[in-house]
Amino acid sequence: MTESSLVKLARETIEAYVENGKTISVPSPLPKELSARAGVFVSLKKGGALRGCIGTFEPTTENIACEIIANAVSASVRDPRFPPVKADELSELEISVDVLTKPEKVSSTKELDAKRYGVIVSARGRKGLLLPDLEGVYTPEAQIAIAMRKSGIGENEAMELFRFEVKRYH
Repeated sequence: MTESSLVKLARETIEAYVENGKTISVPSPLPKELSARAGVFVSLKKGGALRGCIGTFEPTTENIACEIIANAVSASVRDPRFPPVKADELSELEISVDVLTKPEKVSSTKELDAKRYGVIVSARGRKGLLLPDLEGVYTPEAQIAIAMRKSGIGENEAMELFRFEVKRYH
C-alpha cells in the first residue's frame, strides 16, 4: 500500500529524528493538503500494538505540516507510556495520521457514535481525548470512560463533552 503524503511526512520526520536527532523542515512548496490548520494526531503501531500516539486537539502551529512534524517527533520519543523508538524499529512501524475537525460541544451520548466521532471530555481545566474507530472501543460510554481515565477526571465530576471527526491517513 502506498503511503499518503501526510504519513510520508510523519515517517521522514521520525526517521530523521530517531537516526540523527534532527527535526526536518516543512516541505516547500507546501502541498495544499498540508497548508490548512487543524488538530493532528500521529499514531505508531508495531506488530499491530500501539507504540506511540501524540496529538493536538486543535491547531497549535501555522499548518498541518508543522503539526505532523511536531507530533511525529513526540509520538516517537515523548509518549510517556512507551520508551523512545529506536533506529532498529523504524522499518517495523505502521504510521497513521488523523486530521481532526473542530470539536463541537454535545449535550448527551446520544449525539456520539464511537465509529464516526472521537470524544473529548473536559472538567476543571483537564481534558481527555479518544480518537474514533479504535479496535475494542465500540460504544460512546467506553470512549468517555477511557478519555476520563486518561485525563484523571473522576466519574462523578461534572464535565463537558465534545465530539469531532477525523480524516485518517495511512
